[in-house]
Amino acid sequence: MIKKKAVTLIISLLAVMLIAAGCADSEDETANSDTGAENTGETSTVEFMHLWPEGSSAEHHRIVNDIIDDFEAENEGIEIDLQVLSNEQYKDQMTVLSAGDELPDVGMTWAAGYLDPFVDGDKFAPLDDLMEDGLGDQFIAGTAESFEVDGSTYGLPLELNTSYVFYNQTIFDEYNLEEPETYEELEQVVDTLSENGEEPIALGNRDRWTGSMWYMYFADRIGGADVLNDAIDRTGSFEHDALIQAAEETQNMVENDSFISGFNGLADEEAKSMFMNDQAAMYMIATWDLPNFTTNEDVPQEFRDSVGYFKFPTVDGQGDEDSFVGGPGVGLFVGENSDVQEESKEFASYFVEQWGEMAVTEAGVIPATTVDGETLDLPDMYVDVLDDLNEASNLTLYADVQMSAGVADTHLDLIQSLFGMEITPEEFAEQHEEALSNE
Repeated sequence: MIKKKAVTLIISLLAVMLIAAGCADSEDETANSDTGAENTGETSTVEFMHLWPEGSSAEHHRIVNDIIDDFEAENEGIEIDLQVLSNEQYKDQMTVLSAGDELPDVGMTWAAGYLDPFVDGDKFAPLDDLMEDGLGDQFIAGTAESFEVDGSTYGLPLELNTSYVFYNQTIFDEYNLEEPETYEELEQVVDTLSENGEEPIALGNRDRWTGSMWYMYFADRIGGADVLNDAIDRTGSFEHDALIQAAEETQNMVENDSFISGFNGLADEEAKSMFMNDQAAMYMIATWDLPNFTTNEDVPQEFRDSVGYFKFPTVDGQGDEDSFVGGPGVGLFVGENSDVQEESKEFASYFVEQWGEMAVTEAGVIPATTVDGETLDLPDMYVDVLDDLNEASNLTLYADVQMSAGVADTHLDLIQSLFGMEITPEEFAEQHEEALSNE
């Protein structure tokens, strides 16, 4: 009897324990279920894809991660799901994802020609609300416009490259030369250098876009900020007097032996090497080369100390020196089909606001937003360039970037022919018109 009662008691205790365990499991599952619902309801995940891998773009990569960490800390209900690809992989992935309507919530895009098909296909969301909410005031003049289609903004630019004429101060000092402010003064500098056996300007026009920058600046100074843009977008014409005169002035420079010998057959890297080895006094390039002239320790300090720059001068008293030829690098887009579009816009806006100062101080990148260089620990040349850009009146996007691929190739071929004295300025204009009309 005692044994039987004992067994009954044990069985009863086991039953109670099992029931209690079952209740606990049920409560845990309910709690977990409740937590999952709570996370789903309160946490939004924004997919972000960029093209700065740690291996090839270490500083960019680190800055992005820092911005994401700060954003998530300040916005507990939003998480960033990150995907990083190399440049060419990124472009391929954009094509694949776009075809399947699976673009990330936030990603990177280029301006103008690259942007257009995505906008035409309703893949990118308009960002006018962000621009009108104050973000638009932070961009350098002309940068955000490069990401506009039919008056609406579809990308938020991050980087900016503007073209300057850099010069060797040591060579200039040897012949008592000063930075030219007018085209006539530039011609006098060229004449003095030539008379003393110096190569005036390094130019590698085998790459063609290098010569296009010279032509574009003449077009801007002679015809104003809109004449070239109007010719490209078909509200104007390449046969405009100012654009023909720009081609004439380009050929005048060639006839005056302004450029290094054999320039039309040299690559840009070869021309750059001549400038950086004191074999030419001047060289036009964009601000992506600023590190070579300031912080790159692989470049001799003596050379870096001797580099100065000047804005493209006025021509016959015409033009605004604060109007630049250049272009933004990548910008941020927000997917039109994003399920978390508001959160994505919030992240994109935050990213742009944080990127500017961090990019220039930590990666040597000139940002597309205004930055007060005087307050930052930067080389003098960076401070001067940032000051210039804060005062910029206009930015004309590189011509070949504005054009479709086929017309851009024609433009670049014509640039090389113009510099090679193989066509007249009038033929240069006519053939541009033909290419644009047949587009």
